[in-house]
Amino acid sequence: MRESTLRFGAQTDEVTSLLRVVNLVRMGEAQTRPQIGTVTGLGRGVVTQRVEQAISMGFLEEGDVGPSSGGRAPRTLRFRGESGLIVVCALGALHIHVGLAQLEGDVIAQAHLDWEISSGPAATLDAALELVEELLAADAKSRGSELPVWGIAVGVPGPVDFDSGRPVAPPIMPGWNGFDIRRRFEQRFDAPVWVDNDANLLALNERTNRQVPSVDLIYVKVGSGIGAGLVSRGRIHRGANGAAGDIGHVKVFGSTSQCRCGKIGCLEAEAGGWALVRDAQLAIDAGDDGLLARRARAGEELNPELIAMCAEDGDALAIQLAQRSAKIIGESISALVNMFNPKVIVVGGALASAGEIFLAEVRQRVYEHSLPLATRDLNIVVSANDVREPLRGGAAMVREQLFEETFTRWFADGRPTIAGLALGR
Repeated sequence: MRESTLRFGAQTDEVTSLLRVVNLVRMGEAQTRPQIGTVTGLGRGVVTQRVEQAISMGFLEEGDVGPSSGGRAPRTLRFRGESGLIVVCALGALHIHVGLAQLEGDVIAQAHLDWEISSGPAATLDAALELVEELLAADAKSRGSELPVWGIAVGVPGPVDFDSGRPVAPPIMPGWNGFDIRRRFEQRFDAPVWVDNDANLLALNERTNRQVPSVDLIYVKVGSGIGAGLVSRGRIHRGANGAAGDIGHVKVFGSTSQCRCGKIGCLEAEAGGWALVRDAQLAIDAGDDGLLARRARAGEELNPELIAMCAEDGDALAIQLAQRSAKIIGESISALVNMFNPKVIVVGGALASAGEIFLAEVRQRVYEHSLPLATRDLNIVVSANDVREPLRGGAAMVREQLFEETFTRWFADGRPTIAGLALGR
């Protein structure tokens, strides 16, 4: 790739128009030179120059001949999404899920490992990096060469200071407070790393699925814990420090339950998956003999997934637990609806897999406690619960950061590096 005369610094018209041309093709909003001219208002000569620059820098390439609107048919352009890879590492309370995505966002490989995040950051990141290395080795073998990593997303089940990439007092992640997650990945791949709360990655995946650039959306994850990702006009709303959407630790009126965070009466302590496991065990110890109790006594692990499955199968205890959780969560979500006025609420996570048993109760409470105007066009749906959701969301976050937030700082080098983005840290 040739050395470009376009360097970091002031936003010249030339730089701005070049980046816009690349992004128009990347997003599929324009695929030929005439289309670029129509969308941007740039003259034919300027469009030709910018396209040639983008091709010489390795971002675009010529495609097939497109349809003609009179005269010679134009050649299409395509973004070279195969030039690099995005690594996504989604850490959960009880698992590690990693994947590789192309620059267009398609997940091309993934791996999963049962793992307790309470094992601490060193051991957890060692295990995650080992899984990533295995995927990269397999990908390089299939291609015959190794592609560079352009960006890395790490999702964690706790509050994150997005600017620093460090968890802040995460209740279920002992030893992780203030830990520099970025450093481990940057040392290995010389690529920029973004760390975010796992609910935000899931919210980004839902935004991408809906293909509505300005959507207002809330993703509520109800697994072992409870969290929410907020999308406002198509952009993740993280708040001043990254704590936006952490509804798991709002106060439930009248609750005296001890939460894992150390406080009393948190939503998670009443309606989270771990709280339901606690209450289910108490009922089983007291003599409940339904399906859930029999499966637990037979040696199956009592967890949120088992409660959701037994609720779907008609177990009275599991249904009672799921509906009580949904009722309390629905009341908390209604406060978000009144303040945020979303178009869509997506409920995901282990307990949401109970389907309508859970979702119907959430809907009822939201509509009952929210303002009529705030719910007039509101859709409340359950997520597909695809294990690739956080991987796709992580890839979407990296693409957004690379091509919308930091592109001007690294594009002249052909691909992002730690040094290239250092100015923006």
